[in-house]
Amino acid sequence: MSNTIHSPHENKLLKVSVLLGDLIIINLLYWLFCCVLKYDTDIDAMRQTMVVGSIVYLACTIDYGVVLHHRKVSNHQIIMRVMQNFFVSAIGCLLMFAIGDFQHMPLFRMIEFWMTAFVGVSIFRIITRQVVAAWRRMPKHAHNVVFVGSNSNVRNMYRQMATPNDLGFNVLGYFDHQPNEKFSELCTYLGTPQDMPEVLKEHSNVHELYCCQPSRFSEEILEVIHYCEHHFIHFYSMPNVSNYLHHRMHLKVLGDVPYLSIYNEPLSLIENRLIKRTFDVVVSLTFLCTLFPIILAVVAIVTKTTMPGPLFFRQKRTGLNGKEFYCLKFRSMKVNKDADKLQATKNDPRKTKWGNIMRKTNIDELPQFINVLLGQMSIVGPRPHMVKHTNDYSKLIDNYMVRHYIKPGITGWSQVNGFRGETKYLSQMEGRVAGDIWYLEHWSVWLDIYIMYKTVANVIVGDKQAF
Repeated sequence: MSNTIHSPHENKLLKVSVLLGDLIIINLLYWLFCCVLKYDTDIDAMRQTMVVGSIVYLACTIDYGVVLHHRKVSNHQIIMRVMQNFFVSAIGCLLMFAIGDFQHMPLFRMIEFWMTAFVGVSIFRIITRQVVAAWRRMPKHAHNVVFVGSNSNVRNMYRQMATPNDLGFNVLGYFDHQPNEKFSELCTYLGTPQDMPEVLKEHSNVHELYCCQPSRFSEEILEVIHYCEHHFIHFYSMPNVSNYLHHRMHLKVLGDVPYLSIYNEPLSLIENRLIKRTFDVVVSLTFLCTLFPIILAVVAIVTKTTMPGPLFFRQKRTGLNGKEFYCLKFRSMKVNKDADKLQATKNDPRKTKWGNIMRKTNIDELPQFINVLLGQMSIVGPRPHMVKHTNDYSKLIDNYMVRHYIKPGITGWSQVNGFRGETKYLSQMEGRVAGDIWYLEHWSVWLDIYIMYKTVANVIVGDKQAF
């Protein structure tokens, strides 16, 4: 089911209203900055800057800059989208000011303004979201819904619609060839599909009908569609695949042929892979040419004076599409025969004092920027596991190998959300795999930047799972 409200006109109206509200707040704050700071006394220059800034902001946000029309959206998603809008718009404005002959604030004043405007727009959008949610919860604005069918897909859809939230659905009941005892405890049984025309005469305000019936009832389904089309009811067909697929489906189209995908994979698009690879190369090359030589020298001196053996630790790990590669680390343990079998534990006797410091601060992972530059890893992605663990866990967790649909990373979504370090219990690895698959389905450049920020923050604050 779509996450957006069903009226495209309502979508457009809300998006336009939000963008106009953004522009009013941004321009009002700019005017206040100019007046309070006494920077721009030239009215014409101030007006010119406001016009240029407004055009750039609209150009950068008009297509994807608003998420409030989605029926399910969190405050975190709203703030992240505003941050994305301001980041892109700020770059656009700087380019415009550099190319054109425009009078503008000094750079540090401009940064102050953008930060203030970011807070102002975020507050405005969150308040707007609350107003929209309250509007949708009003009974007269609810979408009245009926179902045809009662299988697990329908029951799951009912739970989504009936849970107290901002979706604004009112489920009237369901039709099926016979009552479903489990479903009837939750949802009213209205009769058989043949009874639908007579029953719906009493419910003339039905807006939507969701049908999930096997293909053998195709003639019956066509009659339902025909009825809906003649009574202004929006018909939606739900795929009847719940008996063998227990996962959210994604509709895709090849030419004019629709098909269902189990996973949403943004990185299956070549343009997204190119963006991610460019980001990886630029960041890793910058790090390896600047800070890494200094860190390498310090680590080499301390490591060589505290323990014998090589500076680097090379271990075979599982990468993209199951391909094995040698993952690089600064060696933090004494040379031992169990390196390719056992995970590090909190009080692992194999670790040295210096190695313990490196592991707690993630310094031991920094050579993996070389793996990134070589194309074996990405900066952000599922952490690569040793080959033995891949072989073991792939037999215990059904969708374990899905995490290898994308390149492994130096850090990842699971790691910044508590699933790092030793996995004593199977549930811990299941949580890590679930986080990796969530990242695979929700990848964006902004998510990568957020994960990198969280990684650095965890290093500064201290992560209890780092050992």
